[in-house]
Amino acid sequence: MSTTPTISDHLATRFDNQRIVVWQDAEGEFSSDLEKYAPNDVTVLRVDNDEFQIKYRVLRQDPTTKFLIYRSGVTPEGLANWLLDIELVAGAVFTANRDALMRVELGLTAPGSNELIAQHPSFFGDAMLVAKLKALPLNGEDLIVVQAQMCAVLLRQNEHSFSELTRTVLMQQADAEPTGFEALTRHGLADFFWEGAFRFYGYQSQSPSIAGFTLWMIQQAAGGFRLAESKKARNLAIDFRGFRDSKRSGLAMKTLAKDVERNVDYAEQVAEIPWETLLSADIYEVAEREIIRRLIDGIRTQTMSLREITEAIGTRRRESVWFEDYVVVYEGLSAAAELLPMIRSAHFEITDFADGLAKYRDEWFRIDQRYRQFTKAYFDAEFKQPLEELAEQVEKAYVADFLAPLGVSWQQQVDLATSWRTVSMKSQSAFYEHYVADLLGSHKKAVVIISDAMRYEVAEELSIVIQGENKFSASIDAMLGVLPSYTKLGMASLLPHETLAHSEKGDLVLADGQKSNNTENRSKILSAVGGAAIQAKDFVEMNKGARRELYASNQVLYVYHDMIDATGDKAVSEHRTFKAAAEAIFELIDIVKKLANANATNIFITADHGFLYQRSPVAEQFKLTEKPQGEQIIASSRRYVLGRGLKESTAFKKFTAEQVGLASDLEIQIPNSIQRIVQPGAGNQFVHGGASLQEIVVPVIQVNKRRSDTVAPVNVAIHPESNLITTGQLVVNLYQSNKVEPNRPARRLRAGLYFGDQLISNEQELTFDSQSEEGRDRFQQVTLLLSRDANAANNQNVEFRLSEPISGTDQWKKYEIAPYTIKRAFASDDGWDF
Repeated sequence: MSTTPTISDHLATRFDNQRIVVWQDAEGEFSSDLEKYAPNDVTVLRVDNDEFQIKYRVLRQDPTTKFLIYRSGVTPEGLANWLLDIELVAGAVFTANRDALMRVELGLTAPGSNELIAQHPSFFGDAMLVAKLKALPLNGEDLIVVQAQMCAVLLRQNEHSFSELTRTVLMQQADAEPTGFEALTRHGLADFFWEGAFRFYGYQSQSPSIAGFTLWMIQQAAGGFRLAESKKARNLAIDFRGFRDSKRSGLAMKTLAKDVERNVDYAEQVAEIPWETLLSADIYEVAEREIIRRLIDGIRTQTMSLREITEAIGTRRRESVWFEDYVVVYEGLSAAAELLPMIRSAHFEITDFADGLAKYRDEWFRIDQRYRQFTKAYFDAEFKQPLEELAEQVEKAYVADFLAPLGVSWQQQVDLATSWRTVSMKSQSAFYEHYVADLLGSHKKAVVIISDAMRYEVAEELSIVIQGENKFSASIDAMLGVLPSYTKLGMASLLPHETLAHSEKGDLVLADGQKSNNTENRSKILSAVGGAAIQAKDFVEMNKGARRELYASNQVLYVYHDMIDATGDKAVSEHRTFKAAAEAIFELIDIVKKLANANATNIFITADHGFLYQRSPVAEQFKLTEKPQGEQIIASSRRYVLGRGLKESTAFKKFTAEQVGLASDLEIQIPNSIQRIVQPGAGNQFVHGGASLQEIVVPVIQVNKRRSDTVAPVNVAIHPESNLITTGQLVVNLYQSNKVEPNRPARRLRAGLYFGDQLISNEQELTFDSQSEEGRDRFQQVTLLLSRDANAANNQNVEFRLSEPISGTDQWKKYEIAPYTIKRAFASDDGWDF
């Protein structure tokens, strides 16, 4: 351990600021080596009953020379001390006493400074610790603050407020590395810390410990901070919430809460807590899990309304510190809460072919969408056990009460169809003429993104996400997909062409006699209209300049994206279909943005076909064991057959090429409803190629890049009930003036009470994301607790402030304010206000 500064160092410091130093050495212990301590430019004078002569020399004879006047023995008092006037002019008498030297070095002027140094010899005997303490802006007139700063040094931080000292000690406790508090104990400052814990928070114990303090603090939080002294309760509540809501210490506080939860057996108590009380609980993780269990039970048994579930998840639990840990589960519950009532209330009566297409496009697709969202959440959730029964219920309802009956009802219209077309919906084969050709004819450019197997419900979610992107607009429409609904034919149908036909030797599709089965062949077809084709992966990997050049050099650009089909159409990965759909949405947004940065303004997103998918193994009644038969089977998949002279069967619906708009002699057979042709080694849960609505209602999203802003978060207004604050807390009503929509996203705000630029309360973050049409549902209430710093603002004007994050930074800016005046009585903090 390093030693403290030497006597020579102290003397040198003195002579930096004064010409004469009087050294009093009562014991005379430094007399023999006196000269070695003095700086080189200083003259040493020893007092030997010659005080008058010394005074005459230093004041008259040599008025500019630096002198060290050394006196041993007892110093006379009062007027008997002939050097008193020099001592008074020169300043405090120098002594080589270590404690006195330390007090002078640190500028400790408060009464009791010597005692403080004497009480902590290990701290003040360590030169490194003293140097760190000296580097702080010490307040030598307040020894409580000095001790707090000593604690800060030992905890290796600059901030010395008691809340910050406590935060660090708790964080180290959570990491099971209490080195900081051990240092406080080693240097005699543990009692100071516990005195602060009592004075600030009300914690006291016969045998105080950090573990005991943590247990007490979290139990106080769980009990609502009901301490006898309201001031201490408020201090504890503010600091606890500050520790827990901070990015720096939030994780540590959750770790400590888990430890306490286990120690107090909270899991044994939580089942007895009333629902309304439980909804407000956010101290222990097990409370979050109990809420999830009760919500699941309410969804399964239909004992909770959708409104109750939405309010519980979206309003009551949104601000819980545990919410993000279970956000995937909550997303699944929200989807299930909508899905099951949709299925129960659905009626699958279809009056004609056009009616079935319209109802799926406008209503029924939502069931597929919510099923996908729930199933993905179920697969992704870590807290899976309570979801098991709900997942089974959802699966049975989806397959038995939606897929099967809808398939049967729609099959009746498919059986009646004599041609695969309708006046109510554009054919996929007309995509280019209807959407792209008109743009090119108006001397505009177009980009077409084709995402393999992106069915309508996925595209609808994608369109909503795009609408939430600033300066983008998006609208969605539907087309009647081609039959069979498989990649080769679907991709070909989207290209410019007059006729589509299968080649004589297989299922290769020709557009006006040209091959259409890869990017190179598609580019050849598009070159006739000044266009080109590219794989999405290649486009994304280009640099910005290359993408701009590619767009500039073509009138129309087709970008081929493959995520869903590449995942789902394999037996080993079909269970990842819905995860792939989520990834596809993310990738497509990225592609759209890169296209916009390449100056594209007119973008279409479509697909070659949709798909059928269920999480559970396909039941035997949906497996078609009857083999297709005919003169020649060209191609056979789980959902379609291509051939010549195909044999009629009640298990299939047969179409001629002419009936489905193809210029060839091939015939097509489609299994009824949602049945699959059994093929060894192939997957059965993800399929396409057939005539189900999920496979043949093909989406078209029209995306346009705008110059002006298209997105603005919802507005939030402050509704104060009074402009006076007369107690230790402030309750304010906040109103979300409009509901959340794609182009009106949620707004995140932070509420706090300020005196000038000083925060004098806790801060609370809120999310305004209500989608309710009812204004009364869009109110939120925030409760702020006034801190010790609010004392200085009594009878002063203060400001309730809503702040919003500055995009791309960790800074916040003012959003809205409301003036208040504090008018309350309070007691002083008896010097412990730091």
